[in-house]
Amino acid sequence: MTEYRSKVPFYGFPDAIDEQEAALDSHPMMERLARSREFLASHRHRPLYHYVNPEGTLNDPNGLCRWQGRWHLFYQAYPPEDPRQHWGHAVSDDLIHWRDLPYCIYPDPEERCFSGATLVEDDRVIAMYHGTKVGNMVAVANDPMLLNWTKLTGGPVIPMAEPGDPPLPYPVFDPCVWKQGDSYYALSGGRIPEGPGNAPVAADYLFRSRDLEHWEYLHPFTEGDRLTLVGDDGACPYFWPIGDKHMLLFFSHMSGGQYLVGDYDTDRQKLVVTDGGKFNMGPALPNGVHAPSATPDGRDIVVIFNMNASKRGVAGWNQIMSLPRRLSLGEDGGLLQEPVEAVASCRRSRQGGGPLSLPANSEVVLEGLGGDALEIQASIAPSKAAMVELNVLRSPNREEFTRIAFYRDRGYRDVALRKRHVESLVTLDTSYSTTAPDVLSRAPETARVLVGPDEALELRVFVDRSIVEVFVNGRQCVAARVYPDRADSRGLSFRSQGTASEVTRLDVWEMGSIY
Repeated sequence: MTEYRSKVPFYGFPDAIDEQEAALDSHPMMERLARSREFLASHRHRPLYHYVNPEGTLNDPNGLCRWQGRWHLFYQAYPPEDPRQHWGHAVSDDLIHWRDLPYCIYPDPEERCFSGATLVEDDRVIAMYHGTKVGNMVAVANDPMLLNWTKLTGGPVIPMAEPGDPPLPYPVFDPCVWKQGDSYYALSGGRIPEGPGNAPVAADYLFRSRDLEHWEYLHPFTEGDRLTLVGDDGACPYFWPIGDKHMLLFFSHMSGGQYLVGDYDTDRQKLVVTDGGKFNMGPALPNGVHAPSATPDGRDIVVIFNMNASKRGVAGWNQIMSLPRRLSLGEDGGLLQEPVEAVASCRRSRQGGGPLSLPANSEVVLEGLGGDALEIQASIAPSKAAMVELNVLRSPNREEFTRIAFYRDRGYRDVALRKRHVESLVTLDTSYSTTAPDVLSRAPETARVLVGPDEALELRVFVDRSIVEVFVNGRQCVAARVYPDRADSRGLSFRSQGTASEVTRLDVWEMGSIY
């Protein structure tokens, strides 16, 4: 068997919290990560208040969880001396201000540590993840900072087929894990040939175990999914309760982050799908919302995504994390999503704002307001305008700008359900975000959102150097990476098309670093 032992120095840690903190204070890996973070901090497009790993490149977030009062985020990291996927690690008290920790899960016997999820029990945290070339692995930790991990069995608990063996009736890929009664359950992401003409469609395959070491395969997990696309797959699954339903979050390598909502039939061990949607309104690449990592929080789910890059040749780093979002279900069963509350702690100063009149067909530039690390809150009264837009990262003569446009009542009318009004649309258009020749463009993100006829448009926009995230009335979010090339691309403007509109409230805050 090939040995895949990592070249990254491995460290053991004490088991008591005071001793762990003392060890971390003068730890060589912590000093190394701090030096790298300081060196990269001056890069033009490196975010201030969105998490980005301290060294090397980044991929999927993994195993988001809360253990002994702290939030833990794991992620696929690529250490410089051994750029195969290891699990990187960060810890936070509030999901916003993160502290880097040493690498925690290293490859061997697997070639690479791919994505997975965690399950928090009373006395330990279980991580289940895909180990390339061997199968799905289980590791456990129970120390206060989750620094010391032990791999159960020393090998895969759901192995891949050996060369020459008959094919398995399921793929062995990204897993998640939960417990019901005395049994553990796990999903393995993949596809199933049940689309038109036996084309592949998204599927996650269910397994059961009593001891985390021996697993039996049951069947494909979802039933009644007519919402995903032909060609999607079910990578990076996370299955958790939400309200009185259950949610399966996953990543499609074709069309990005998505979710299905349904009823968990525990007798048949099936998720019967009743609703679903996307966190990414186009293909996964470039610039888009990538994989989720999610954990339950009471009746809600907290989720964080990595965001794809699109600028070639960024030295030493590439992807970043989205703001953590709190997902819940509204009274009508629709998905609600908002940034976690602690993001407000990043506000450093309020630049200004106040009510603002938008005359028809005229761009209103907000003199004295702007920047490349901002939070913007705007309430816009209902109007008959064909479109209302907010431009951010705008250069003085509009050589560069990122456009956020809202089209009231321009979405689908659901005749069958006889909804009282038509859906609206929100677009995040990065077509003119940069004049740089080395940035791949992305088609505008356009998402459906339900806004009542007498309901104000409530925008909460986060700009952080190379990312723009737009939350709309707490019901929808569109996000994309951006790379303005001009030093003066910092301005803000509004426009109301066709008829006048009123901005009844406007607040603009400068945002500070989370490190």
